[in-house]
Amino acid sequence: MKKELDPKYDHLKVEQEHYKTWIDKGYFTAGDKSKDPFCIVIPPPNVTGKLHLGHAWDTTLQDIVARYKRMQGYDMLWLPGMDHAGIATQAKVDERLKNEGISRYDIGREKFLDRAWEWKEEYASTIRKQWAKMGLSLDYTRERFTLDEGLSEAVRKVFVDLYNDGLIYQGERIINWDPQAKTALSNIEVIHKEIEGAMYYFNYKVVETGANLVIATTRPETMFADQAIFVHPEDERYKDIVGMHVINPANGEELPIMADDYIDMSFGTAVMKCTPAHDPNDFALAKKYGLKMPICMNPDGTMNEMAHKYAGMDRFACRKALVEDFEKAGVVDHIEKHMHQVGHSERTGVIVEPYLSKQWFVKMKPLAEDVLKNQEDENQKIHFYPVRFEKTFHQWLENIEDWCISRQLWWGHRIPAWYHKETGEIYVGMEDPKDIENWTQDEDVLDTWFSSALWPFSTLGWPNETDDLNRYFPNDLLVTGYDIIFFWVARMAFQTRYCMHNRPFKDVLIHGLVRDSQGRKMSKSLGNGIDPMDVIEKYGVDALRFFLTTNSTPGQDLRFIDTKVEASWNFINKIWNASRFTMMQVGDMTLEEVDLSNVNIIDKWILTRFNEVLENVTNNMDKYEFALVGNELYSFIWDDFCSWYIELSKAGLQSDDAQAVTAAKSTLITVLSGIIRMLEPFMPFVSEEIYLSMPHAYESINKEAWPEKAEITMSEEEMASVKQLITMIEAVRAIKVDYNLKPSMDINVMIKDEKETLMKPDAKINAILQKMCHASWTAQESSEEMVTRPILNGTLSVPLASIINVEEEIEKLSKELKRLTGEIKRGEGMLSNPNFVNKAPEAKVNAEKEKLEGYRSQYAIVEKQLEEMKKKA
Repeated sequence: MKKELDPKYDHLKVEQEHYKTWIDKGYFTAGDKSKDPFCIVIPPPNVTGKLHLGHAWDTTLQDIVARYKRMQGYDMLWLPGMDHAGIATQAKVDERLKNEGISRYDIGREKFLDRAWEWKEEYASTIRKQWAKMGLSLDYTRERFTLDEGLSEAVRKVFVDLYNDGLIYQGERIINWDPQAKTALSNIEVIHKEIEGAMYYFNYKVVETGANLVIATTRPETMFADQAIFVHPEDERYKDIVGMHVINPANGEELPIMADDYIDMSFGTAVMKCTPAHDPNDFALAKKYGLKMPICMNPDGTMNEMAHKYAGMDRFACRKALVEDFEKAGVVDHIEKHMHQVGHSERTGVIVEPYLSKQWFVKMKPLAEDVLKNQEDENQKIHFYPVRFEKTFHQWLENIEDWCISRQLWWGHRIPAWYHKETGEIYVGMEDPKDIENWTQDEDVLDTWFSSALWPFSTLGWPNETDDLNRYFPNDLLVTGYDIIFFWVARMAFQTRYCMHNRPFKDVLIHGLVRDSQGRKMSKSLGNGIDPMDVIEKYGVDALRFFLTTNSTPGQDLRFIDTKVEASWNFINKIWNASRFTMMQVGDMTLEEVDLSNVNIIDKWILTRFNEVLENVTNNMDKYEFALVGNELYSFIWDDFCSWYIELSKAGLQSDDAQAVTAAKSTLITVLSGIIRMLEPFMPFVSEEIYLSMPHAYESINKEAWPEKAEITMSEEEMASVKQLITMIEAVRAIKVDYNLKPSMDINVMIKDEKETLMKPDAKINAILQKMCHASWTAQESSEEMVTRPILNGTLSVPLASIINVEEEIEKLSKELKRLTGEIKRGEGMLSNPNFVNKAPEAKVNAEKEKLEGYRSQYAIVEKQLEEMKKKA
């Protein structure tokens, strides 16, 4: 039964009705083994809050592919899930507890974890509601969470296997320490920002000579843990004092003066203090020379007892107080402003402290090398779209450092390592030690990315041998932003190679970041963030989805521009009105009554154009070129179908010939049906609503197949004839506007070809011309003054002796000549650009060539008309 479309398009009404039905009917549940499988696993959003525009973009791109593949006949699994987001979620729960006047230490680990799970359930529910609002075709029967029981088993197995293979080890290293979250961070969780600091030059007294030695530092607060002073062995200025000692002005301790060629003789005073526990380079020197490695800070960024009277002060407050005391004591030589790169925690935003700590690490080089070797096999490698991002992927793996995987948190996968209370022996295993009372489990949890790196296969049941794992792994596609190629894509690649001896996915589609209209990154500090739910309320999710996925090419950033979302809404409204017109014309026609055997030349034209568009759209969908798809559909639907065919079809629809009427109705419904199915991946709600108003084969468009080409043939001569007709109508209408003639005024027109030969009227074309613009095609020459306009492959002339104004006509022809000059220049520039000619689809290149030839032909005609008109002036 057909559903009648409302007179006006109301996105709020259209988008509230369908999603629950789709889920209840199981349209998105995978498992039809009669079909070939296709699998995408969603990049799991963090359970820390609402989804943002970047999520909306990312998930819409995936949904487009998922819906397209279903229509192509695949058993499509799009698996949903969420990430526990260790540091971020723990910070949120800590903040909630703080607002209640308590801390996690007050309630203990177990009760804190209960509160964290409550948080997860609350925000997971919010995320699911937003997924529903976005219309995402997810298989909720297979939803996973990075801390669920199955993934916990997978994480333990990988940790144990890597440990047993010597690829996980424990070691004391200088790590990135977040003093607010009180946890270690991996290198890529640190954001380096250039900030203004200071270079402090202090006087150190040489014990043996009494002379002052000036040493520069940017971090005076670490001086309490200094163990030595280093100079370059070939530095003539300091050769004589190597082996002597200086007094540390911070604590009065004697420090040996040592030499090493690591020292840069051109930096500062070329004398460096060595603080092994607070700098990675100093740590390396300390290992080389056997220096002690004391730590002068607490985990929360305050100074410890080594700082004496400054103990308990925040590290930066200590710095300020220490420098002030040094100034009073005459220790300060001078202070310079200094711009330098300083690491900040990606999660909390605080300045990271290089900190000596015992942590768990993954030995990365052998894992990375295995991935790089696999990338050499064209049939087994991960294919990047755009391909340039493979270079980014390679560079990171080639320069990889060992990965610090332990985090000093409670929320996360607890490290499956135990320490014997008496012997200190370490046990690592899948299960607890048998005599558990004699063992203490490691307090730390694993980096969130450790579990996320297993996502492509752990979500399908690994380490168990499941049907889903056998059927859907490796995944076919991953969609993600270029900002987490290091964080996530590379880690999935090496964990999958290690666990599965395979690639995690065949293709990776990379998109950029959503920026504001000025190109700035969206942030709380700028106040330029946009909630996708607000946009949906205003314009609808279909408009948002179409905007997000058709306004940026793969890998490029996207600027959020409100008027462009509004333009998408207007486009949908145009489709809605065209659909209402179509349904009013076809009435009760059923699919069985569709008959294209008696179509006229206009019907043939739109069906042929539909076939061309379908081919281009399908090719670009397969290459993930959604912006090209959007442009092609927009142009075809707005211009060819709505602006021209619907108007031109009225001749057939109002004909006395029943076959002509059937042909026009059949053409309308055939093209509209194809349009709606091509649009469905982009705008599923309005597509469903329109589909149900048409003669439809299924209970939902979600059961439909991708369109097939209409069985129609059209000669090049017929196509040229229709294209010329359209330019005739445009020329007549332009003349009537230019000379203030009523649209309903009947006029005669003469048509000449490019050789200026008068053409005989075509009866069918003439009938349409009369219907569309009250113009009759005549073959009789006229002695009157003529107004002439270029048309495709010729000219159209109208006798207007009584109203013509020669000066006005010269001005109009001059303007037209200028316009055509610009079009020719644009076309020549585009076709001389090798990037366009070599990379654009062949159909697009040929279309541009055809346009350019047309503009050149029109230019010659207008130029000649202008010369003739100037003679009459």
